Amino acid sequence: MTHASKIAFLLFMLFLMACPAAARAQMERYMLDKPHTQVIFSVSHLGFSHSYGKFTDYDGMFTLNHGNLAGSSVDVSVKTDSLDMGDAAWNKAVKGSDFFDVIHYPVMRFKSTGIETTGPRTAKVTGDLTLRGVTKPATFDVTLNKTGRHPFMEAYVAGLSADGVIDRSDFGMGSGIPFVGDEVRIHLEIEGHRIAQPGQEIYNP
Repeated sequence: MTHASKIAFLLFMLFLMACPAAARAQMERYMLDKPHTQVIFSVSHLGFSHSYGKFTDYDGMFTLNHGNLAGSSVDVSVKTDSLDMGDAAWNKAVKGSDFFDVIHYPVMRFKSTGIETTGPRTAKVTGDLTLRGVTKPATFDVTLNKTGRHPFMEAYVAGLSADGVIDRSDFGMGSGIPFVGDEVRIHLEIEGHRIAQPGQEIYNP
């Protein structure tokens, strides 16, 4: 092997060794920032209006792969007893056995199984939604709003918006149809704080 060939071979090996590290550097992990995350849903009420509700207690994380958004992921759990419809009677009914049955099913979970990019900052995120012990596929249209250093604290933040639609009857919640709609529209506003990787300052790009 000539001297030039040896140099070329060495450079090639260094490139192969660097690729996994570069790929890892692209992947970032974020924990949900609860005060700035909202889980909101709406359902038709007798066709006259859409009643809105929200969940106020949840945990989870998501990853962002800036080099390949399709390689990102989401895993979020929501405590069903944190549901709030803005009315005590509504809350009692919707938490009861005909609907969320929060005593027997205290947690629902969404875990992504695939991501299809639809633009530079948009994607369709498909995953398994588990509710009332039933797991069904669900898809959300997601927009990556912004990533960057928080202006008032030592944190690096990513913000997302997402929308999806499910049929509640798929999860054993068919009570009241058609007076209360079967179709449930879900809207999410999400902020996450990046978890620092070894050797990385948490608030720097």
